[in-house]
Amino acid sequence: MEETLGRACIERLKEELVPAMGCTEPIAVAYAAALAKKTLGALPERAEIEVSGNILKNVKSVIVPHTGGLRGVESAAAAGFVAGEADRELEVLSSVPESDYPRIAQYLKSTPLPVREAQGGCVFDIGIRAFGGEHSSFVRITGHHTNVVRVEKDGEVLLNRTESGEAGEEADILTVRGIVEFVNEGDLSEVREALERQIEYNTAICNEGLKNDWGARVGKTLLNAFGDDIHNRAKAWAAAGSDARMNGCPLPVVVVSGSGNQGITASVPVIAYARHLHVPHEKLLKALALSDLVTIHLKSGIGRLSAYCGAVSAGAGAAAGICYLHGGGVDEISHTIVNTIAVDSGMVCDGAKSSCAAKIACAVEAGLMGFELYRAGGQFYGGDGIVEKGVENTIRNVGELASKGMRETDEEIIRLMLK
Repeated sequence: MEETLGRACIERLKEELVPAMGCTEPIAVAYAAALAKKTLGALPERAEIEVSGNILKNVKSVIVPHTGGLRGVESAAAAGFVAGEADRELEVLSSVPESDYPRIAQYLKSTPLPVREAQGGCVFDIGIRAFGGEHSSFVRITGHHTNVVRVEKDGEVLLNRTESGEAGEEADILTVRGIVEFVNEGDLSEVREALERQIEYNTAICNEGLKNDWGARVGKTLLNAFGDDIHNRAKAWAAAGSDARMNGCPLPVVVVSGSGNQGITASVPVIAYARHLHVPHEKLLKALALSDLVTIHLKSGIGRLSAYCGAVSAGAGAAAGICYLHGGGVDEISHTIVNTIAVDSGMVCDGAKSSCAAKIACAVEAGLMGFELYRAGGQFYGGDGIVEKGVENTIRNVGELASKGMRETDEEIIRLMLK
């Protein structure tokens, strides 16, 4: 294994496997608002909010945690202004007491917080200008959820960084073969704590989704309708985590590629299969690292936000991890990934909301089908649709489909949602 590749794998896992409380797009809005308030030095009397269409799409329908059930950009900003802790970034709302819910609702009702769509062309863009008395502040986040590129106070620039897209261009050097080699030969000690936290947090929110009634109860429904065999359990557990998360559950999740839903999808099915197979804990950690890295690799050509449902990439990552638990090597894992994305690469993202849980179940199902197909001697070949010979070529095709081919689809989805 090349030292450079091994270092890239470690750095990507360290960057990506971070905790977040709530859907990451409204949380990013709340983070920007909290930072704008901190810079202003007072609770804003009014604010102007400008976000890209994809932020509008992903914030519109999901419940902002610790707000008493509020939804939308204005609600996320109000929560950040009233009760957010900017220093905690994606856990900005994690310590909001229930006693603050009425304050947030009243502030939202009484404070002008106009929202407009940004026209700068950046898919991930949040700008908040806050006003209090004769003073003002401005915060802009672009590219990814915590990438603060500009901070102003009374027109004075306090921070100005070159805008960047995805965090960590080193993702471009990842390959499926390199990821498998890293997992087999590399040292996970630097990311062990993050992987252990991924197991703890993401399992906890799935248990919550199964215990109580959240959203459409997709996870519970799957178990009640189709039983508790491992195939269905892996789907149901992952869906239950999203049931809770999309509907305001105040439990943290360890994200992957900036998404809690992708973090749940990439990890929980692997955890379920590891328990079912009674594998050693160290092998579970290796399988999780592989699943996370495959998800990151698939997403690197797609971008943080698009019309392409990110659960598809995470479902392929989970299938790769499950294949590894069964003893799969580079060839078996590569074919599993190709089979998975050949099946499910048409699923669109129409924002964060309750139905994400059902899409996660579909993505996990596609991954399990891809794995079982290859185990049974079946596979899809180059020339079958967007499948091209070689896993890296197929991954590249998916990235181009999602980032270029689906731009108009993305615009139409946003138009339909916001009309």
